[in-house]
Amino acid sequence: MTPRSLAAIIMAAGQGKRMKNPDMAKVMHTLDGLPLVQHVVRLARAAGAERIIVIVGHQRHSVIEYLRAAEPDVEFAVQEQQLGTGHAVQQAIPLLRDFDGDILILSGDAPMTRVRTVRDAIELHLDAGADATVLTAVLPDPTGYGRVLRDEAGRIVRIVEHKDASDEERGVREINSGMYVFRKDALFDALARITNDNAQGEYYLPDVFAIFAREHRVMLPCVVDSFDELRGVNTVEQLQELELLYAALRREERN
Repeated sequence: MTPRSLAAIIMAAGQGKRMKNPDMAKVMHTLDGLPLVQHVVRLARAAGAERIIVIVGHQRHSVIEYLRAAEPDVEFAVQEQQLGTGHAVQQAIPLLRDFDGDILILSGDAPMTRVRTVRDAIELHLDAGADATVLTAVLPDPTGYGRVLRDEAGRIVRIVEHKDASDEERGVREINSGMYVFRKDALFDALARITNDNAQGEYYLPDVFAIFAREHRVMLPCVVDSFDELRGVNTVEQLQELELLYAALRREERN
């Protein structure tokens, strides 16, 4: 494995309408006393990120103010309109235009991922000379999640959102976590070519995989054993579930 520089982009612009608190950014809800996004910032740093860029949007001033005080090395890019995950990552391009290396993309509302898991994905990515590596999981019921479609050799050929998937594709149980490692130049080149021709009318980050497939780029899955590591927060109830899981994990680590 030949190490390369690593930058992290953390997606933290969403409103979180189902969190029942429109005056608070979703990623500022707390787990074990820390905002969700701070857990993810610390994960990125522990995984080896030299630069950490947080994409902010809804209630961004509170996120920026808090992180500037608590994690002063963090940089910010603003997504003024919520036009999709691909559009969110595009906001970081000016900050990373001269960066040479790989891009780790994490979800600001998914605080349970282990550092070892992310490091394993980076190691797989570098060892294989991949252009993209995706953290995935296999679920009994993958309803609502993007599906990871593979070829006979096990390499990714496409990621399709649930709303855009055919009945056959919805039968696939391997899901996209929304966490990735990308070769920077390949990612930014593909982001310039994605469109919003889909059910949501948004610019999906996973659409870069279709572009990569046409260019015969290497795209690999890194399957995570426990989906609990990849869980995000969209509702108050889901946050309560994570609090129980987090407490159980801490007890396990102490024993």
